[in-house]
Amino acid sequence: MQIIDNHTHLNDEPFRGKEEYYLDRAKELDVTKVICAGQDPDFNERAIDLAQRFDNVYAMVGLNPDIAKNYDQKAEDKLIEQLQMPKVVALGEVGLDYYWDESPRDVQQDVFRRQIEVAHELKMPVDIHTRDAFEDCYKILKESNLEYGAILHSFNGSAEWLNKFLDLNVYFSYSGVVSFTKAKEVHGSAKNAPLDRILVETDAPYLTPKPYRGKQNEPAYVRYVVQAIADLKEIPLEEVADATYANTVRVYGLE
Repeated sequence: MQIIDNHTHLNDEPFRGKEEYYLDRAKELDVTKVICAGQDPDFNERAIDLAQRFDNVYAMVGLNPDIAKNYDQKAEDKLIEQLQMPKVVALGEVGLDYYWDESPRDVQQDVFRRQIEVAHELKMPVDIHTRDAFEDCYKILKESNLEYGAILHSFNGSAEWLNKFLDLNVYFSYSGVVSFTKAKEVHGSAKNAPLDRILVETDAPYLTPKPYRGKQNEPAYVRYVVQAIADLKEIPLEEVADATYANTVRVYGLE
């Protein structure tokens, strides 16, 4: 059995200098590959560095909505350069965040649209952060060319939102939230999500799943996300692991 954590922040401060230790711990729980998510210039550089250092690490790079206000031609040129580097497999995480509202919403939307265009030009999938912004996210994705796929990272939408996004070329990545007792809407969407459209992630060091909720998250714990989905769907752990592994390899074009 093999599992891929398709969205983790091994490039974040808690893991610095200890990345090999956490990757070895992940292998003990059958987590054989991870995709390290960028979000700003610093995280993007660190994600690429880790992908170059470790065989089982891949990277995505993008400029998230918090810093959309700083997006300009120079930033885009750098992003395009990084996206063409070895083992960079997606543009992300990018999108909309109406919870923190660090950038004006119209600017967030414009930069989100532009980065989707960049991904399409480079024939790459897009990894999407959306918080308190499903309506506008759906509208933008519906109007965009998603020929090469999109991933809704840490999807926490209801079954109703799931059904709307299913009409698009979108995958649903579930995080530790799917294991939370009170996350009923996420339980409902995970139960209804087609197995060939599901991915799994940790978003480590955040969103730690049960039974380790309250502690720092790490890539190994994506196994418990797989278990939570298997329990909700009432199917074997191995079936979810195999499906999400195949889905991740397909959408990101992993070797």
